[in-house]
Amino acid sequence: MSGEPPEATAEKVVSAVKFGFEYGAGPNKYTFGVTHDAIREPFDFYKWGMEFWNPTIDQENSVVLGKENLETAFKQISDGENVVFLANHQSEADAQVFTNMLEKEGFSDEAAHLRYVAGHKVTTDTLAVPFSMGRNLLCIHSKKHIDSDPDTKSAKQRQNLQTMSAMLRMFRSGGTSIWVAPSGGRDRRDVNSSPGAPPSIPIAPFDSKTVDMFRLLGNKSKVPTHFYPLAMVSYELCPPPDRTEAAVGEERNVRYTPVGIMVLPEIPNSGGLEGRHAFTEHAFKETQMGYDKCVKEIQKMVPFRCGDGE
Repeated sequence: MSGEPPEATAEKVVSAVKFGFEYGAGPNKYTFGVTHDAIREPFDFYKWGMEFWNPTIDQENSVVLGKENLETAFKQISDGENVVFLANHQSEADAQVFTNMLEKEGFSDEAAHLRYVAGHKVTTDTLAVPFSMGRNLLCIHSKKHIDSDPDTKSAKQRQNLQTMSAMLRMFRSGGTSIWVAPSGGRDRRDVNSSPGAPPSIPIAPFDSKTVDMFRLLGNKSKVPTHFYPLAMVSYELCPPPDRTEAAVGEERNVRYTPVGIMVLPEIPNSGGLEGRHAFTEHAFKETQMGYDKCVKEIQKMVPFRCGDGE
């Protein structure tokens, strides 16, 4: 971490380990429901999570693109409509990264009300649990891991259905903002990248069935629901393992690095079943374009500090 004395960094790491053991393991392990509202008192886990990750972000060289689309999206939310950000996913800290970049542009209140679609790892991993306690969540089991244990598959499917029902109620109430990674997991580096060259971090394709589900719920809610592609560059902050693993407890390697986001123009939620793949492909291509722009902007200031998406 940069910009603070080593003692402060050490104190943050110790607090994360302490909370991990207190809430992420043992008899007092925190249990997440289908939905979860950020715990802000008596202890503010949202603020604590931000204070942990903010010093790891090179603010000076970080970028926010597409601010005009952010302004439109948050105006729609304030008018009682719904917004879904369809994002690529690179780092375990992406919720904090997105919040940090929103605060950078003056959207602190809006950031605090965002709800994140969270897979089982961030609600069961010992070190991830306290950070997740500070976020508004919709808890699901990712398609990538739902088949990992046949004995629990039916229970996981039931939870996912309950989560969808909860999301529909939120959409019907209006004013809901959701961040979701339709790929179902994090982007991972190309292990065949040339030695000595900056790592290539291709963004993972979006799953059309996941996108379809959000579009369907938006339509069923009868409340206008808007979809914005969201590109995120955060891989270097806390790189994931090179391969997808169902088990929790992965090694963390936190680095001081610039990050970036770009919110692309809204994709109209039009067309029926026959157009579902086109909608998803459009969202993915827009996200890819935004990702490449963010990478290039960051590399202008700090060459070779983030993966080349091309």
